[in-house]
Amino acid sequence: MKRTLGALLAGEAFKAVEEIYGWFESLHRAEGVRPMQLFDIVRQLDEVGYHKIRRLTRDYLHSARLSKGEERRLWSMCFNYWGELTSLYAYCAEQLRPALQDKADKSEQAGESLKSIMPLLLSRQMAARTNQLRWMVYSYSVIGEDLWRGLGHAFSRAVADGFANEPVLLYPGMNQTTSVTREYLHLLVLSASSADSLMPFEIDLADRLIGHLLPHFVFSETFQKDSVYWVDIAEGKPPTRLAREPAALTPTLRFFSPGRAHQALSQLIQRVGQGEVPEELNLGGNYAADIVLPVMQHLALYWAPEPPLRQHPRHSVKARIAALQGFEDCFTLFSGEIARFGKEQTAAVWVVENVSLGGFLASADIATEGLKIGTLLGLQPEGSENWVLGIVRRYSKETTTQASVGIQALSRQAWSVKLRPGGNGFSPHNAIPGICLEEHAGESELRIVVPSGCFDARETIEFAHENRHYMLTPIALEEVGDDFEIARYRFTVFS
Repeated sequence: MKRTLGALLAGEAFKAVEEIYGWFESLHRAEGVRPMQLFDIVRQLDEVGYHKIRRLTRDYLHSARLSKGEERRLWSMCFNYWGELTSLYAYCAEQLRPALQDKADKSEQAGESLKSIMPLLLSRQMAARTNQLRWMVYSYSVIGEDLWRGLGHAFSRAVADGFANEPVLLYPGMNQTTSVTREYLHLLVLSASSADSLMPFEIDLADRLIGHLLPHFVFSETFQKDSVYWVDIAEGKPPTRLAREPAALTPTLRFFSPGRAHQALSQLIQRVGQGEVPEELNLGGNYAADIVLPVMQHLALYWAPEPPLRQHPRHSVKARIAALQGFEDCFTLFSGEIARFGKEQTAAVWVVENVSLGGFLASADIATEGLKIGTLLGLQPEGSENWVLGIVRRYSKETTTQASVGIQALSRQAWSVKLRPGGNGFSPHNAIPGICLEEHAGESELRIVVPSGCFDARETIEFAHENRHYMLTPIALEEVGDDFEIARYRFTVFS
């Protein structure tokens, strides 16, 4: 065992996790291993694997160099690893429960030993399952009823055992205790925080902020006047806003609210808004304030006592829509009929489920390459000659083949231009492609989409459009995507 653990500690992260996963599979088939011995083996392998899999998680969330194949390989390994570990801990717990309950068949010393082990065992089981479900959140997969029901069952068994709220140090070296209840509540809060509109690294940031503020949340068996969400631990359902009340009050209902977390988050937002990211926040790395602030504001919206209201009413429809993605294709679409011809033939076809003044909800093929939160889209409803510029704001895998895509309409009257540094005339050299958005700007302002890295707050630019000459002074950078930036400019028009 010592030789195995030593080799795993010294090994490369993916190979080490892969080997530990192999050990987990073999332990499922092992015969004649006492439950206490099995738990001890699994515990030690888990402690080595925990540090290795954290490295793989960082690679998945933050490495820009991963291919789609590498992403899928990492995701599958980490998801399956946590699932196998959950099963082993659950098996150990089921084997040890009779010994814990049958006091006549064990000495008092053995009973006390079991009582000290069970809180750690049950907390590790819950943490492993919630880690597995985190990987589903990272990939925008819908957590199925079986998984929610299994999570609730593990929590209810810990409650029945009397260990749900026992504080434990989950892994050596940690500076904060946890419990079965805390791990369960953590995932409930993450699920209630609308992670499907965040990018994967932002989901991780939100998850860490939840961990920091979780002690402020209130979790109870009874409805409280400030309760915001409820969940039935016996059903395979995610937490629900109290805007929709449970059909009946049952013993398996649990209620939770942000408590003082919303106020504490507001104070953090104020500090981060001034450019200071507090040292006490463990965000898994060093992040600039402008990266952290939008995630905090997102959480504040979903932790508010009143749920966020839709800006525009939705209308159910069933219509097809052509879709092209990425800045380059979108620039071509809005460059005129000649440039657009041919590009339209390569568009994917999606089905729109509902529409509003602000955008669309569409069903897309899950195999669509590169589609994710923040992707720029050119969209043409069936039967229309007009193209709409949009951006993916929500993404959720509904089935193994289809994804639900929430799209914000940026402009229904966009037009492409060639931008040049101010004062350089209209030489074709140094031209920057841009897409002008007429909507959502002031009378003397324009919002323009440009390729990544092209916005310069110190440089004026100019362009010509329909026999008019525009001179632009930069105001602010509004948004940054994978291959584009959206900036605001003040403009002056010359004939």
